[in-house]
Formats: sequence, C-alpha cells, structure tokens
Amino acid sequence: MPKSLVSKKKLFRDFSQLNQRYVKKNYLKNLRNTTIRFCKNKDIFERELHFMLWAYDLEFFTIKYASEKYDYSHNHIAERIIYPLAKEGYIYKHFDKLTPSQTMEDHLFREETKMNYRVRYALTQKARLLVQAFYRELES
Repeated sequence: MPKSLVSKKKLFRDFSQLNQRYVKKNYLKNLRNTTIRFCKNKDIFERELHFMLWAYDLEFFTIKYASEKYDYSHNHIAERIIYPLAKEGYIYKHFDKLTPSQTMEDHLFREETKMNYRVRYALTQKARLLVQAFYRELES
C-alpha cells in the first residue's frame, strides 16, 4: 500500500479540504440543504423544482418526450408534475391541440394531425425566474 502524503497533524481531524488548485468551486456541495430551504420558502415540491431545472433549457416539450427523457411514466409525469405546475402558473401550453394546419401536405406527410396532435408545454417566465433564483442561491 502506498505511503500517505498527508501530514500526521491531520490524523485525528473529522475532515480535510483538498487544495484549491484541485477543486475550484463545488456548487453542488450544499445542493440538498439549499433545495430543502428553497422549496420550503417558495412553497414548491422538490420534484417540481427538479423538473423545472430539467426543462429550463427547452423551448417546449411534449409529455411523451418528457416522460422518456426524464425517465418517469407518462401518467405520473402528467398528473403529478406537469398539471400541478400548470395550475400554479409555472407551465403553459405553448402549442395547443388546435394549432396544426389543415393542408393536404400536412395530412400526407405528418404523423400528427388535428385529431392526434400532442400538446407542447413550456416553462413560464415565472418558472424561469424561479430556476434562476435557485441557481443564485446555490452559488452563494
């Protein structure tokens, strides 16, 4: 076994920080504490915050896409996350069911038509500001 280069003075310490040149900033050091405190102050569930963090870089998404990429069942993500967030004003319908056009080319070459169109959801400005506030709190 290799000999340790750590000073014998540190033998009975509870912890020892790595040198600053090895680890610059560790923003996720207090992730759990910050998440709990932030969710309590903003009156939002952790699962909803985590979903908004996931969807922050998306312009819009469907429930099918979110359930596949977020690794959550279709019904659970819809009923436990997206619909409650929409009710609270954090998510809105970016493209509703009546949006697709009725041209002949669309009916021939697209899988989705007016009858089977999937709604596209997006984060509201309120949700984007909430995510930015969480990032600021996490950095401080």
